[in-house]
Amino acid sequence: MRRTTRFRQLIDQPEILVLPGAHDALSVRLIEQAGFEAFTAGGYAATASLLGAPDIGQLGLAEMADHYARLCDTTPLPVLADADTGYGSPIGVGRTIRAYERAGVAALFIEDQVAPKRCGHMEGKRVIPVTEMVAKIKAATDARIDGDLVIMARTDARAIEGLDAAIERAQIYREAGADLIFVEAPLTPDEMARICSEIAAPCMANNVEGGKTPLLSADQLEDIGYACVAFPVAATYTIAHALRRLYTALRESGDTGSLQAEMLNFAAFHDIVRLPALRESERACEGFARDLMERLASDGRD
Repeated sequence: MRRTTRFRQLIDQPEILVLPGAHDALSVRLIEQAGFEAFTAGGYAATASLLGAPDIGQLGLAEMADHYARLCDTTPLPVLADADTGYGSPIGVGRTIRAYERAGVAALFIEDQVAPKRCGHMEGKRVIPVTEMVAKIKAATDARIDGDLVIMARTDARAIEGLDAAIERAQIYREAGADLIFVEAPLTPDEMARICSEIAAPCMANNVEGGKTPLLSADQLEDIGYACVAFPVAATYTIAHALRRLYTALRESGDTGSLQAEMLNFAAFHDIVRLPALRESERACEGFARDLMERLASDGRD
């Protein structure tokens, strides 16, 4: 089954879909090992991982498409990708869709912020006119080759124009052809309930630790009416915390003994990155080569 088709199935099921955030290809391996059915990989984590910088529109289309190609090459799991503002006009949006499809993503979202965008829980956001966003959604749905590629429309209007305007935008984006809706940064559970009840489309919740939206469990969000929930930055924050502890301890003590209980060992790490399976494949190829050469030699050829 194509990853796009699988993602649509997961969105349509009665149970809420939990999307852990991937920081890099290694975290994708761990997501798969933990048993998740899909994941997300946002620009916030990508910018931190690739640039050590904040999510204020510093990565371009080519960098993000390459990032997603590596992630998709790591796993068969469907990924929800971040396409920022679509990287330009409707023509640019079409190019973005084609690049992301080649990378292998199952779903992507485009937001209605003014470029350069910023993280949805930061201050100082601005949004484009509704008609401009509708044109981008049309360009996105027209450009996709795989009809099952999920196009999600995100609106950041809650912080600028208020909840009513954000909901109205989301309703229009659904009419324009968006498959999935993301109203960013509601402030209360009541606002979240309004979003799900007043928008006739599957909606995504966004759990950002320390952000503007209350952190609710997947079960609570399912009861409210959300189809899926993303945890896009939890891995990034966890990695940053763990590495800061490690480097501080190493600088102070000159060794890592105090933290070895929190580390994987040599063999366990190689299991995660699938070294045993690769070695077995390598041995199989070498065995095939030997067998072929022996057969050719027995036939009088060398």
